Amino acid sequence: MDWLTETKIPIGKGAAAVFDWLQINGAWFFDGLALVMEGLIDGVLWVLQTPHPFVIILAFAAITYAIQRSWKLSVFIVLGFLFILNQGYWEETTESLTLVLSACVVCMGLGVPIGIAMAHRPRLFRAARPVLDLMQTLPTFVYLIPAIVFFGIGMVPGLIATVIFVLPAPIRLTHLGVTSTPTPLLEAADAFGATPSQKLWKVELPYALPQIMAGLNQTIMLSLSMVVIAALVGADGLGVPVVRALNQVNTALGFESGFIIVVVAIMLDRMLRVTRK
Repeated sequence: MDWLTETKIPIGKGAAAVFDWLQINGAWFFDGLALVMEGLIDGVLWVLQTPHPFVIILAFAAITYAIQRSWKLSVFIVLGFLFILNQGYWEETTESLTLVLSACVVCMGLGVPIGIAMAHRPRLFRAARPVLDLMQTLPTFVYLIPAIVFFGIGMVPGLIATVIFVLPAPIRLTHLGVTSTPTPLLEAADAFGATPSQKLWKVELPYALPQIMAGLNQTIMLSLSMVVIAALVGADGLGVPVVRALNQVNTALGFESGFIIVVVAIMLDRMLRVTRK
């Protein structure tokens, strides 16, 4: 077996060479991307932290009622946020929500158009599928290394690593929703003389909406799962007390902050769950 291990395929060295080249020649791109991401993060953080917490709570309750038409669910959202306030994690929660909402803006803004393009171009989907598989299965800690190299420490590398990990979910679910549009609906649209854009906006996207919303839901859940990992590269939020509890072997702090993450995940899941009627 020695002959097999003597000549090692230079996967790691090749990746390092690519990252070094990008760091040298693509500094202008990564600096510009960092500025855009910082602006997005600062904007969302300002919206969540500037008003009084009760204003934000009422806003989330109103959004919940507008989407779900359930006053019981709106009350549940209010109680969830009041519990977070009671535990003293409001600032950390808004920081984590900033990371999650920023990731949603980027992932849905990229994922939905890419998913639509792949649904209309099967060859593109077949070519991109191995890349999507790699993005989803590569250990998330691996994403932190190039994120730190290109963007340093802070919220931006945490957001970039989160986007890379989460992006395949909205792409795949948008693709699934559009390709699942029943053929009779498309044939009826063709019979009435609908253009491709009209079929997309009036037939395919309305039918695919539950799948697209499921992609948004998965984006939120996967982003929350990255909260603790993002804290390792300096991202603020609920991951910070979790990491602190791990370093101190503090069971009370770890369970407390972890339970807050669970509460936030449940609230966001219930807010945005949409089913086909």
